Amino acid sequence: MSATRLPGTPRLLRALNDRAALELLLERGPLTRARLGELTGLSKVTASQLVERLEERGLVTRVGEQAGGRGPNAQLYAVRPSSAHVVGVDVGPDRVVAACADITGAVIGRVEQSTRDTDDPVGVVHNAVVQAASSAQAQLSSVRRIVLGTPGLVDPGTGDITFAFNLPRWHSGLLAALRDDLHTPVVFENDVNLAAVAEAQSGAAQGVADFVLVWVGAGVGLAIMLGGRLHHGSSGAAGEIGYLPVPGAPIPRDVSRRAKPAFQQLVGADSVRAVAREHGYPDADAAEAVRAAVAAGPDGGPMLDELARRLALGVASTCVVLDPPLVVLAGEVGQAGGAALADRVQHEVAAITLVQPRVVPTGLTEEPILRGALRTALDAVRDEVFGSTVG
Repeated sequence: MSATRLPGTPRLLRALNDRAALELLLERGPLTRARLGELTGLSKVTASQLVERLEERGLVTRVGEQAGGRGPNAQLYAVRPSSAHVVGVDVGPDRVVAACADITGAVIGRVEQSTRDTDDPVGVVHNAVVQAASSAQAQLSSVRRIVLGTPGLVDPGTGDITFAFNLPRWHSGLLAALRDDLHTPVVFENDVNLAAVAEAQSGAAQGVADFVLVWVGAGVGLAIMLGGRLHHGSSGAAGEIGYLPVPGAPIPRDVSRRAKPAFQQLVGADSVRAVAREHGYPDADAAEAVRAAVAAGPDGGPMLDELARRLALGVASTCVVLDPPLVVLAGEVGQAGGAALADRVQHEVAAITLVQPRVVPTGLTEEPILRGALRTALDAVRDEVFGSTVG
């Protein structure tokens, strides 16, 4: 029996070759047709046809020439930055930050707005997105995706916000309202999950498929990355570590009444300030107090030891279930503690459990949530744009 030829195989191969070439152009910068052929393993003729196809579709453009030996100079090609744009938004209780990036990932526009005096979340996000695109000199119609990082739960089924502790005006139905208002695909994602995406891309978790990120700041959160993919759970509540019942804190029985959950009581910003006062660091916010303890050397050790013991209760509980090789401490407090705090947490977790994950501070210093939102949007848009090159 002869083998059956798969229909559409030449078309599929062209699409795969196009995607490979576009990824190479993003990673390695401008390339000649000949160099693209070498890197993709394609013949000169096939590589030339590929470049012509991508140029016709407006995805690549000529950006210069490469001087050679004999004959005319070779044309250099690059991905056309304006072929698509994305907007990432970091939504907090007091402000919204939006950034616009082109398809190469270059951030070309950014705005920041206060949210303290408004009851209109759709209007706030609309203004931030429009102004971010405007500052990037990008048409709103070229923005292919908007990803918003928000505290709280995002329903994996509907994509809508179901619970946001610090954003009482954000509610179910907001996703549809934003999509209708902006006429663009809009996606919500938990803010700590987006920080983990950024950490995997360019922070302390590069090249690590399985890790957890513990966010310690005004609130407490956890992101779980398994096999290079975020784990959301059936209701989107995977990682809400603030609600972990732990010894040393009362366990509220009705979370809807906005009582502080147990682990949040031990390691949230208010508790860190209380620990700081007990150890001689009054009148400082949580991150400042931790930085002061680190700078104090041995004198700051007792405060860091106490904070590490508290943090280890949540980290250990997570690690005995998931057994990840790496834990990243992020957020304002995690970043302020640096290696001094991370090393103490690693030692304490190993002392009270059978697992011994490596615990490290975040490798990112600026706006990890916004960076994660842009990366998430770019990945989706590149799949759409680069995956549809063959008509």
